[in-house]
This record gives sequence, C-alpha cells and structure tokens, in this order.
Amino acid sequence: MTPFRIEFPQAAIDDLHRRVADTRRPSQVPDVDWSRGVPVSWLDELLVQWPTHDWRATEARLNAYPQFVTEIDGQPIHFLHVRSPHENASPLILLHGWPGSVLEFLDVIEPLTEDFHLVIPSHPNFGLTGPAAAGWDSNRIASAYAALMASLGYERYFAQGGDFGAFIAPDLGRVDPERVAAVHVNAATVGFIPFEAPEGEFTDAEKVRLERRERFLNDGSGYFQIQASRPHTLGFALADSPAGQLAWIGEKFHDWAHPAGSIAAAHVLDHATLYWLTNTGASSAQMYFESMHSKNWPTPSAVPTGVANFAEDVAIRKYAEPLNNIVHWAEYEQGGHFAALEVPSLFVDEVRSFFGSRDLGGRVGA
Repeated sequence: MTPFRIEFPQAAIDDLHRRVADTRRPSQVPDVDWSRGVPVSWLDELLVQWPTHDWRATEARLNAYPQFVTEIDGQPIHFLHVRSPHENASPLILLHGWPGSVLEFLDVIEPLTEDFHLVIPSHPNFGLTGPAAAGWDSNRIASAYAALMASLGYERYFAQGGDFGAFIAPDLGRVDPERVAAVHVNAATVGFIPFEAPEGEFTDAEKVRLERRERFLNDGSGYFQIQASRPHTLGFALADSPAGQLAWIGEKFHDWAHPAGSIAAAHVLDHATLYWLTNTGASSAQMYFESMHSKNWPTPSAVPTGVANFAEDVAIRKYAEPLNNIVHWAEYEQGGHFAALEVPSLFVDEVRSFFGSRDLGGRVGA
C-alpha cells in the first residue's frame, strides 16, 4: 500500500486545452432541443469554459485527503482513506458509478467523517485506478474491495453505492456477508427494477418510475447498448477528442440530474478532465460489457439493505425484494442520479439515518 498524490503534468493539461481549441463542431439539425442528443450550443458553452477551468483546485481538494494505491488480484487500485476524528466511528465504503468518479463524494466527506471512517475507491477501469484486464465485473470488484477492507483492518463495515456502485455494494454483501453489516444504494438498477414488462398493481410513484423505465428503454439506452457491445469502437472517439469525451458523459450529467441541467458546469468539467487525463473514457465503458457478459448474476442476499429513491431513480420495491433483504425504503422528491453531488446534505442525512439504525458497535447514531 503506497501513499498517492494526484498531480498531472502541465504538458498534459496544455495538450487538452490545445485540443479543445481545435475542436471541429458537427453539423446539426437546426432549432431542436435535446431530443437528438447534445446540442452544439450547450457544448460550446462548456468548451469555452474548459481552458480556464481550475483543475488544479480540484487536485488540491483531492490531495487534502489521504490517498493510496494498493494491488489486489493483479490490479493497482486507487482509494481515499479518510478516518473520522472519532476512533469508534463505523467503517463505510462509498462506491461511485458511471460516468462518475470519486469526485462525486467531495462535498460529503467532511460531514460523513463525523460518524464514519471512509474508504472511497476508484473502480478498475475508472479514473485514478486506470484501465484493467478483462473480467472485472461487479462481483470481482466486490471481492477486491472485501480484500481491501480486510487489509485496512476493518472486521465489520457498511457499504454504500449508486449506479454501478449499486451493483457492487450488494455484491459486497454477497461475497463478504460475515463482515458487511448492511448495504445502502441509490440510483439502483440491476436487481431493483424489472427487465420484463411488469404486471400487477403499482403506486402512483411506481407508475411514474415505470414510465421513466419505458422512456429509457425506448429512447435513452443507446449509450448502454454501445458500451455493452462495442466499447473498443467507441473508445477511439473518447480517447482522441476532448469534445467527444465531454459530450458523451456531459449528456448524462445533464439528463440524469433533477431538474435536468442543474449540475454546475464546473462539476461536469471536473469529471471530463479526470476521464481525459487518465485516458479512462474508453476503459470505463468496459464496465457495461463486463456486466452484460458476466456469469456472476446476483443471487439472493440476506444482508440488511436500504434503498433511497431520489427524484430521478427507478427502483421498485416488489422487484428488489426477491434478491435483497430490504429493511429500509426511502422516497425523495429532490435529487437525481448523482445524489451525493446534487443534494449532499440530503444524501448525508439519508446515509446517517439508515446506518444509524444498524448495530455495528460504532459511533453512528450515538
């Protein structure tokens, strides 16, 4: 386990700015909104801001927290390890999704460390961990994180995740059930929504989620299909064009927020810069391929599990219960897919509320 400090060479940042300045814009059908994808006018605003975006300030925010790199299962893994000032705090691993990163959690670290020792890894194929070999599906990543938590000396711990992290956190409970005391998810998908056309009675809130599910399947899942089937082909555009990288993930930061477009440009540029400088736009797409080609599909778990449905989430309890031991289900009218980034105070309160009801022998809820 080696201490780590992030500091990209200035030459890499200068090259990014040069490429941004040389961006060739595509032709588009005039006078249309987001129905055909990212409008040139929206991306132009971000491209103008990108060369003056203060990435060094973001590096400094990350470097304010202890970071490390360790090797597990042949893969170097980057993580933040931020211990609470209270020795009896409960260990909690926070797990990001796509197109996110550890940057999603910067606004919740300090309040959460009042109650938790935090471990925040960059997943294999993402960000500061970097590209990985084939085979790193959710189950394998969960096994690596179980080994990570053991190496840090945590005999019992909590796991929280959103988006792809909502795959990994429940899988942690499956691969390490004796040590994972409870799991909490937001932006939940696999195991929490139906794949086939659903039947039965639904609440008004569930009907809204089913309509959202249908819109996603019919008009919003193209990125999923491409990354799940041909990530290498897409990778050339993501690795060679900052504008392409920004558009590819910027669309999701726009569309999946609540309300749409409410995430600040600085956050979108932070993530696009991190993906660009680590050259993990292409490798992060492998997560979809690994997920859809994995033989490790979820099995029933007895680990107590809490679910937070923020305003743009799609989880439905009756579909979550067969695979998960649901003991907590919260509904919110605020927040979107990136809850820790969008509504950090609400996210912190939700995490504290759920884990505070679990007995880990630590400080939470005290």
